[in-house]
Amino acid sequence: MTDHFIIEEAIRLVSEGVSVTFPVKGWSMLPFIIGGEESVILSRPERQLKVGDIVLARTDDGRYVVHRITRLEGDDVTLMGDGNSAGTEHCLAGDVAAIATHAVDGRGRKRYLYTPLRQRAARLWRWLRPIRRYILAIYKRI
Repeated sequence: MTDHFIIEEAIRLVSEGVSVTFPVKGWSMLPFIIGGEESVILSRPERQLKVGDIVLARTDDGRYVVHRITRLEGDDVTLMGDGNSAGTEHCLAGDVAAIATHAVDGRGRKRYLYTPLRQRAARLWRWLRPIRRYILAIYKRI
């Protein structure tokens, strides 16, 4: 099975109202989601998308990413991984296939991604964007 097939199947299930536990790869969502060690639970968006939401979306270049919404302007959505210090992706609101509600570790423990504390931490992390790469370099070495 290819990654593309798995993603398409997850999207199909989410569109039918089924929540899907989806593995996350890479470092792009550090420090909030650890790729290779954690998964996210994806659900159909039941409300209006907003800045700060973590979503599965198909970007303008055709790739699927699990990243945070950093800007909404009408139907245009700008995404950026928490573990990225530069570079954004873009898509249309209709290309957002699912919203991540929880992170799940290897032991099956779930963490809700939108508690007030986590939302404040995400806003602070966004504010630290100019120095993220230094913080992440230290984090990855620990």
